[in-house]
This record gives sequence, C-alpha cells and structure tokens, in this order.
Amino acid sequence: MDRPLGYNPMRWDCEKQGCFNRIKRPKIEVFADCFPGRISFGDVDGVVEIDGHFLYLEWKPAQTTIATGQRILIERRTSDGLSTYLIVAGNAETMQVESYAIAWNGKLHPWQKASLEDVKERIRGWVGMVKRNL
Repeated sequence: MDRPLGYNPMRWDCEKQGCFNRIKRPKIEVFADCFPGRISFGDVDGVVEIDGHFLYLEWKPAQTTIATGQRILIERRTSDGLSTYLIVAGNAETMQVESYAIAWNGKLHPWQKASLEDVKERIRGWVGMVKRNL
C-alpha cells in the first residue's frame, strides 16, 4: 500500500496493550487545584505546524455548542492569524463526519454540514494558503 509521507498511524493496540486513555494519557484533572475558579487543562486532538502557522484539530462526537472556556481559548489562540482551529463533529471510530466549524482570526464561524472528504479538502486548502504566504 502506497502511503503519503506524513502517514503517522497510532501504534497502540488496545486489545494487546490495554486502554490507551488509562495507560498513556496523563490524568490532567490532578492539576485542577493549581488554577483559579473552573480553569483547567484541556487536550488537543491534533496539531500541525507549517512555517509558524498552526492548524489545531478538535474532534467532537456531535455538532454542539463549544463550551465558553474552550471558545475563549480558540478565539484568543487564533487572533494572531497564525493559528486556525478545525472543529469536526463526527464518529472518531468510523471517521464518519457530520459537520465542521472553522476558527480563524479570532472568530469562530458557524457549523457547516460536511463529509470526511470535505474536511480533508478544507485541510488541503489551509496548506495551500500557508504555502502561498511563505
């Protein structure tokens, strides 16, 4: 099978090695008492950097309202024009996509119905935009 250069599958077998979340994912809740109020660590589902430009992937099981704290983080993180968030609603196990939303230049844009191919095309578009600005 011919794979793209950046092909990087998860090399963890839950059947043989146990639950990845229990064994490998840090228990970020132990740091809750380090922050004021309801502030806490969040996770990043994916991130890629090309020449100082960042594309963050946030995966949701369904199209939803982004929690206030996460929305603020996304808007602030993208306000410099160097970071973009792609928020995808879908089934992570099957990779069936329902919709996506984009955040860029400090603004979270509305959800759009989409397929996995639509999301991939949006990512390719981001790559093209970054390369044109190099």
